[in-house]
Amino acid sequence: QVQLVESGGGLVQAGGSLRLSCAASGSIFSTNAMGWHRQATGKQRELVASITRGGTINYAESVKGRFTISRDNAKNTVYLQMNSLKPEDTAVYYCNFKNYVGSSFSSYSSYWGQGTQVTVSS
Repeated sequence: QVQLVESGGGLVQAGGSLRLSCAASGSIFSTNAMGWHRQATGKQRELVASITRGGTINYAESVKGRFTISRDNAKNTVYLQMNSLKPEDTAVYYCNFKNYVGSSFSSYSSYWGQGTQVTVSS
């Protein structure tokens, strides 16, 4: 099992910035990925950004150039720096951790944080 503790959500005006953090603990495999998803009211949960332990990064098109994901492998912590926030970024942001089994990246166990609210006012 992997436990995730998130922090950093809140209320900000459009154009502002927020930084989310998520610390993982427990049974952490050497091949893993951490990331952030978000779910706005009435919408499906969507990927925002992800980063593997080796540093491979993936962003949703809607956040490219505004959000930056990073991680500290020694602390098993992932960060999401969110700049130039827009009202449409308002959502509950969930930290996700994947433990990969083997080298194909097709088999993994997935864990979720409790979610943190990000609200961007216009």
